[in-house]
Amino acid sequence: MKKLSLIPVLLVGALLIYAAEDFPEWGSPSAPASASPLSSHFISNTGFDTEVPNMVTAVLADYRGFDTMFETVVVFIAGMAVLAILKNSSGPNSKKKIFHIETEPDIIVTNTVRLLIPVIQIFAFYVLAHGHVSPGGGFQGGVVMGASFIMIALSWDLDTALARFPVERCTVVAGLGIILYGGIGLLSMFLGGEFLDYAELANIFPVSREMARYHAMLGVEIGVGLTVTAIMFSLYANLSTEGRLKGGL
Repeated sequence: MKKLSLIPVLLVGALLIYAAEDFPEWGSPSAPASASPLSSHFISNTGFDTEVPNMVTAVLADYRGFDTMFETVVVFIAGMAVLAILKNSSGPNSKKKIFHIETEPDIIVTNTVRLLIPVIQIFAFYVLAHGHVSPGGGFQGGVVMGASFIMIALSWDLDTALARFPVERCTVVAGLGIILYGGIGLLSMFLGGEFLDYAELANIFPVSREMARYHAMLGVEIGVGLTVTAIMFSLYANLSTEGRLKGGL
C-alpha cells in the first residue's frame, strides 16, 4: 500500500517538473510579475504611501493586509487542530507504547545554550521590530523566538522549556496575536476608514497618515510574531511527545 501511494506523488512531481519549463527566466523583464502594472505601482509609490523602506513588508502587511492576516489565522487554526488531535490520541485509553529515556543534560551544551539563548531572543525581537525597515518581520521573528524555546528543550529537557513557556500559555499568546492584528483593523474601521486602513490611525496619534501606516505595520507584525512563536513551540512540544508533554526529544 505504501508503494502504491508513491504513484500519485511521482505523477504530481513529474507534472510540476514538466510545467516548470514554461516558467519565465529568473529576473526576466517580460515575466508577468515584472510586466504587471501593479508591480510598477508598488515600486513607485510604496515609499510615499507608507514611509516604509522595506517594500516587501509594505506589500505583505499593508497592501495585502487581508492575505497576511488570514495566513496568520491559518497558522493558528492548523496548530490548534494538531494539538486537539494529539490530545485525543494520547488520552487514558490510548494503547500506544510510551518510551522515555532518562538522560542528564550535557554541561557543555547547557552552558553554551545558556549564553546563546539571550542573544537569539534579542535577535528575534530585532528581526520582528525592524522588519519594516530591513529584511525580517513577524513570521521570521516568531520562528527565531520559537526556535529558542525548542533549543532549551533539546539542551535540557521538555519540562525545563515548558516551565518557561507552558502550552496553555502558548494557546493564549497565539490567540492574542490574532486579536492584536484584527484589533488594529477594527480600530481603523471605528475611526471612519475600512478594515486594516491603517492611515485612519492618524486621527488618534500625532503623526501623518503615512507614518500611521508605518507604525501600524509594526503592530500587526508583533501580532504575527506572537502567534508564530506560540504555535511553533507548542507544535514541537506536542509532536515530540505525541501529545503527552512528557519525555520527548
